[in-house]
Amino acid sequence: MKVEFAPLNIPLRRRLQTAAVLQWVFSFLALAQCCLAAFVLLALSDWWVVALLYAGWLWLDWDTPTSGGRRSRWVRSWTVWEYFRDYFPITLVKTVDLDPKKNYIFGFHPHGVLVAGGFGNFCTEATGFSRLFPGLTSHLLMLPFWFRVPLFRDYIMCGGLVSSCKSSLSYLVSRPEGGNVAVIAVGGAPEALDARPGALTLQNRLQSIMGVALPLFHARGVFQYSFGLIPYRKSIHTVVGRPISVAQTPSPSSKDIESLHKVYLQSLTELFEQHKHTYGYSEDQHLTFI
Repeated sequence: MKVEFAPLNIPLRRRLQTAAVLQWVFSFLALAQCCLAAFVLLALSDWWVVALLYAGWLWLDWDTPTSGGRRSRWVRSWTVWEYFRDYFPITLVKTVDLDPKKNYIFGFHPHGVLVAGGFGNFCTEATGFSRLFPGLTSHLLMLPFWFRVPLFRDYIMCGGLVSSCKSSLSYLVSRPEGGNVAVIAVGGAPEALDARPGALTLQNRLQSIMGVALPLFHARGVFQYSFGLIPYRKSIHTVVGRPISVAQTPSPSSKDIESLHKVYLQSLTELFEQHKHTYGYSEDQHLTFI
């Protein structure tokens, strides 16, 4: 395989953009393991009292990821996220105003492998979520497992990540004062596994063995463009469509759910058709639901 190396005269800003994405990929793939290892080493060291105190704090704080989390505007506003945004780049497009006195569920498509668009738009202020939707607070839902990892859980909650369990979603959308946005990356593990045509059967086998989805993927590296784990520089445009009004039903029937699902798919299709030409899709390209 011929390796395509990056030129030496790349502007500093582009190098900083690559560094920003590199640290994000590291956080996604390895930071949790490092945090767990650090906690174990701390517990086995002379500083075990600190680990014990943190364990006590962890016990007291156990339900926070399912009750709105603990976001930090300071972390969400780090300059590194601006470089992260500009690498792809990522943009957030508003089509209608949303009433801040109501709660919303955003379905985010496509899930992909690393959910870069979901993170950049809803876990940072780099694309201006708070400016575009004043009075609304975004929460990206993530698998509950990650909120059991010491230290790592506190970091990801700073960005607005919360548990994806049922009680967590119920907490967000049942707030009477409104103002919450629960963002669900629809598709989850199955869609991530289907991210590369032709490799699904191999990856399903890994999932059956390990119990979790572990997509096999490749992209570019830091100093070359032929292989690696850093995403390619491809524009990501997230368009927020009009809300779908939902009447609260304590015990919805299967018919009720199916009817609402059809409305959602129809609205999603219309949103895609309205904006596809703006972002480079041809007339004969359409959404396909599997």
